[in-house]
Amino acid sequence: MVWKLLRPLLSLLLTGLGLLGNISVFVNYMCSLGGGDEKKSVQLILISVVLTNIILLLSKGLPWTIAALGWKTFLGVLGCTIIVYLERLSRGLSICTSSLLTVVQASTISPRSSVWRRLKPRSAWHILPVLLFFWILNSFISMSLLNVIIITSMNTSYFIKTDLYCFTVPRSQKISNIFLTFMAVRDAVSLGIMAVASGYMVFLLYKHHQHVLYLQNSKLLYKTPPEMKASQRVLQLMLCFLFFYLTDCWLSVYLIVATDPVFILALVQEFVTLGFAFLSPFLLIHRNGYLNECWRAR
Repeated sequence: MVWKLLRPLLSLLLTGLGLLGNISVFVNYMCSLGGGDEKKSVQLILISVVLTNIILLLSKGLPWTIAALGWKTFLGVLGCTIIVYLERLSRGLSICTSSLLTVVQASTISPRSSVWRRLKPRSAWHILPVLLFFWILNSFISMSLLNVIIITSMNTSYFIKTDLYCFTVPRSQKISNIFLTFMAVRDAVSLGIMAVASGYMVFLLYKHHQHVLYLQNSKLLYKTPPEMKASQRVLQLMLCFLFFYLTDCWLSVYLIVATDPVFILALVQEFVTLGFAFLSPFLLIHRNGYLNECWRAR
């Protein structure tokens, strides 16, 4: 009984605050878009990240909130198709843009002689074709929904589905497996790139920390470059993404394979799915002061 009262409140809180935070960051970056190419490159990627968050919150968080309030059949077949399509599209874009952000940041702080430096975009507008490619790629992968039946009736024996606004049933398992393979390859490649780039940034930050300690022991004044501060915030953002992504994957696999799944975990997964979209704008707001300092220093 308590959970039935808390669930719509938590859903409304996560969705409402998440939308407010992401819209604020989106407007801030759109209004302040400018400066050098390095600043524009990061800003364009962050704009894509928060836009993806907004789409996810609108396509998943908002329907969940309405469903939690008891309006379970407010969507028709077309509405369910659009909602689930946008949800899958936004989740794919999220992992792709997050991996791109780590690569760009790693190339920005890498030494000039490093191979990573070659990955640094020569112009901020070179980022746009990459972002466009991500949209096309994930739009294609999400087209697997054309091969599913959208169910809006809540008459189902699976308790995990009883509280959702709609769900999908594949017409052809073979075609479904093909698109699942595309999704798995996309996620594996993106996570691999993100892990390598993040590990490289950790290595550079460690070297920088050792250098700072040496200068402090030598009683020399040294101010940490703003690029290093920005990199620390990017790493925090990526750790946040990985935590929610991996937790969501673990819960999804468990709920699929478990013969007697724990009911509360199905509910927890709802909020884990929205975790990064809710928390990341507040990390970006906290990080924004460092970015402004970084680009003013240039």
